[in-house]
Amino acid sequence: MSDATKETVADVSNSRKGYSGVQGAPVAMRSGASGDSVETENISANGVLFRMDADVPVGSAVDFTISLPADVVGAAADVQVDCRGRVVRSFDDGGRRGVGVVIDEYRFERR
Repeated sequence: MSDATKETVADVSNSRKGYSGVQGAPVAMRSGASGDSVETENISANGVLFRMDADVPVGSAVDFTISLPADVVGAAADVQVDCRGRVVRSFDDGGRRGVGVVIDEYRFERR
């Protein structure tokens, strides 16, 4: 492997380290189920897997906001992503609920 190739691999590896910071990004969910403790477990371009205390039935519409840290997205300030989606999966996971949500609409809000 040439030195140029090694640098490219290192750059890719370093950029992926930043992505992992998004997986646990702070989130505010508005689903009709109030007072829930909600955490993101996995975020992709198409959806989010949440861990929460309450069950949200499959088919339910949910609105949520994800706060992306400035250092992770390479911005001067945190970026808010306002999302609208629907629950496509809900399962029990050791006393908490796993809730899979597909993102139907989103809007970036820069501060």
